Amino acid sequence: MTAKKKTPLERDLLVKMYKDMALFRRFEERVGLAYTKQKFSGFCHLHIGQEALAVGVQSALRDTDYMLSGYRSHTQAIGKGITPEAVMAELFGKVDGCCRGKGGSMHMFSKDRRFLGGHGIVGGQAPLAAGVGFSIRYRNEDDICVCYLGDAATNQGQFFEAMNMAATWDLPVLFIVENNKYGMGTDIRRTTSVDALWKRALAFDMAQSDVDGMNVITVHEHVKNIVEQMRKDHKPYFFEALTYRYRGHSVSDPGTYRTKEEVEDYQKNRDPIMQLERYMSEQKLAAEADFKAWDVEAKEKVKAAEDFADNSPEPSIEELWDHVLVP
Repeated sequence: MTAKKKTPLERDLLVKMYKDMALFRRFEERVGLAYTKQKFSGFCHLHIGQEALAVGVQSALRDTDYMLSGYRSHTQAIGKGITPEAVMAELFGKVDGCCRGKGGSMHMFSKDRRFLGGHGIVGGQAPLAAGVGFSIRYRNEDDICVCYLGDAATNQGQFFEAMNMAATWDLPVLFIVENNKYGMGTDIRRTTSVDALWKRALAFDMAQSDVDGMNVITVHEHVKNIVEQMRKDHKPYFFEALTYRYRGHSVSDPGTYRTKEEVEDYQKNRDPIMQLERYMSEQKLAAEADFKAWDVEAKEKVKAAEDFADNSPEPSIEELWDHVLVP
């Protein structure tokens, strides 16, 4: 009998990661379509192409860990446990949204799920993550705080201040830079002096690394090892995930600052969903019919989320002054 090829992860976990990436892809595609139909307005930043990072990181965490992010956070919020219905309703400004329709695309939040934003200020989440890390340390817990940042956020002053504080006080914050190569419409190489963003951590003697952010298995294994160590030594960590977004910076960005060939190369050769599909097929862990069925399942979930958001009422006028902080 021929020995079975070993897989680094259990099939159930691989299936879940595939389903989650398919859900995230279909969710964002439907969000983009809903925007063109004027179901909501304002800023909207899609995560299409970066699914491996959101899924790979989340699959290595536990429910009690905290998470903060920037404005490209719809799918990260779903991964942390906010339902697709609540995220879609929030996008549509409806009362059943996770912030009762008052936050919108950039400000997903759930205290119960420990997803603490969705932040529109570039790099603004870094000091908040340091504060969460201090809270964890103060209470002698072994949770960690994940802080997602865009590549351009590493040029912001508050980022350096937060990194210094986390390193000096041994705060359990995992800083993750989603380097999708472009800060809005500018190639990061035009605005940053270092040739690799993980080198930023050297200034603070902080543990650091980089990872292929387009491969969900690689991301999962990388983060799992990091998190296990952080729970023991309670020190911060910084890693750069090399990833790519297929759409523009926001839905209003045509992306003319990069070539069509560059985008197509990532879509054809490095797409995270296709990579996992090829791997599972080679390992005989799933067949073409399985992938099609999981994609149909994802589409049905997303349609249900949009229907839910469509039917959710808008906040009443009486709520205008609720949840407003006043001195």
